[in-house]
Amino acid sequence: MGERYEIVIAGAGPAGAQCARDLAARGYDVLVCETEAEDVFPRTSNKSTAGTFPRMTAAYGVPDDVVMNFTDSVVLESPNDYYKATQPGAVLDFGAFKRWLVAEGRDHGASYQFDARVTKPITEGDEVLGVYINGDEEVYADIVIDATGPAAPLAKALDVVNLRRENHAIGIEYEMENIEVAYDGYADLTDAMMLRLDHDVAPGGYAWIFHTGEDTAKVGLCYIQNARHLDYAQEGRTVDGYLEYWLENDPRLVDAVEIEGRQQHRGSAHIQLPGRMSTDSFMAIGDTVPSVDPVWGEGIHKCMESGRAAAIVADHALTGELDTSAETMALYDDLWHERVAPNVKNRMMLAELLYLASNERYDRFMRDLNRLPKETLSKANAGDRLAMMRLLHLEDAPRLFKFAKERLGLGTGSRFGQPGSPT
Repeated sequence: MGERYEIVIAGAGPAGAQCARDLAARGYDVLVCETEAEDVFPRTSNKSTAGTFPRMTAAYGVPDDVVMNFTDSVVLESPNDYYKATQPGAVLDFGAFKRWLVAEGRDHGASYQFDARVTKPITEGDEVLGVYINGDEEVYADIVIDATGPAAPLAKALDVVNLRRENHAIGIEYEMENIEVAYDGYADLTDAMMLRLDHDVAPGGYAWIFHTGEDTAKVGLCYIQNARHLDYAQEGRTVDGYLEYWLENDPRLVDAVEIEGRQQHRGSAHIQLPGRMSTDSFMAIGDTVPSVDPVWGEGIHKCMESGRAAAIVADHALTGELDTSAETMALYDDLWHERVAPNVKNRMMLAELLYLASNERYDRFMRDLNRLPKETLSKANAGDRLAMMRLLHLEDAPRLFKFAKERLGLGTGSRFGQPGSPT
C-alpha cells in the first residue's frame, strides 16, 4: 500500500489549490499532486489572462501584491464601434497568484508533491480508492479530486466528463509594451479590460487588451475550433497567425513589442454544457468540468468557486460517519449549478448568439448597448431572459431556432454542448 490521505487532489491550479486551501483550513489531511517542477511552477500552466473582479478578490482574500493593475472599466468593441462601462476589476499576475495559493494551502497544512503526474485512478469495482502517480506510485485517499483541466485523466477514465473536440477553445496572449492605450477613434483603454468581437481578428471567438499600467497590457485572442469557426477562418492561419495579423493591423498595437523576460501564455478550455461531475469518492472541478465563463471567458472565479464547492461536499462526506457514495458526491453537482454557474443554459445561449453573429451584427450590438439602460448587459450576462430579449432582433431568429433545435437533441451536434446532456 502507498501513502494514504483523506483527500488527494490532482492539479495545483486555482480550483485544486483553493480546494486544498479550504480543506486544510478545516484540518483535513490533503495532498495536491502537480505535474510541474516546483522551481519553475507555473511555467507551462501560466495560461490565464487573469482578469477578475472585486467579488472574487474580496471573497478569497487575494493580496494586492499579485495584482498587476487595478482597473475601473470594461470595454466591448466591435469592428466599428464600442461600449464602455464603469466596472472595477483587477488584472492579476497569474503566476504569482498561483504561487500565493500554494503557499496559503501549505500554511494551513496541505501537502504538495511537485513533479507528480497523476496518470489514472486506483479503483475496485465502482469505488475510487486513490491514484497512480508517475506511472506506478500509489497514493490512497477517501476522496479523489481531478483539477487537471482539459487533460482530465481521472475524470475521463471514470467516464465522468465528455469533453468534445468541437467545443475546444484555444488561446494565446503576449505581455506587451509600447501600446497606444488612448488612440484617437477608439475607446480609452487606460485602466480598462477590453474584449473585441471581430471575426477578422478572432473568428468564432474574441480578442482582448487588458491594461497593466502605463504603456503595457496583456494582448491576446481565443476561438473555438469547430466547423462554424471555419465559416470565418482564413485558410492556413493559426492562432499565432491571427494574433500577428491583429498586431500588424491595429494602430494601437503596430509599435508594440513583447516585454523582455515575460513568457507567452497559451491555454485551452472547453465551452460546453456539463454532464456528470462526480461519482463514488470522486469529483471533477475547475476546467475539468469545464467551468470557464461561456460568454466572457473568465475562468479564475469559476474555478475558485468550484474548488470551494468541492471542499464543502468533501467536508460533509467526511464528517461523522464516512459516506463518499455517488449520491453524496452528487451534492457537488447541485452546488456547481447553484454557485459556480447559475443560469448556465441561458448564458450558453447568449454565448452562442455572440460568437456566431456577423461583424455587422456586432456593430449593432454595440449600438444597442449604448442606447439601453446600463444594467441591461449585466442582467443579460447573469442569464436574465428579459434583458437578453432586449438585445435580440428579428435577424437573430434563425440562430435562436438552431440553438433550440440542438438543445432538444434534434440537430447533429451543438457548438457548446452535447444534445441530450443531463443538464
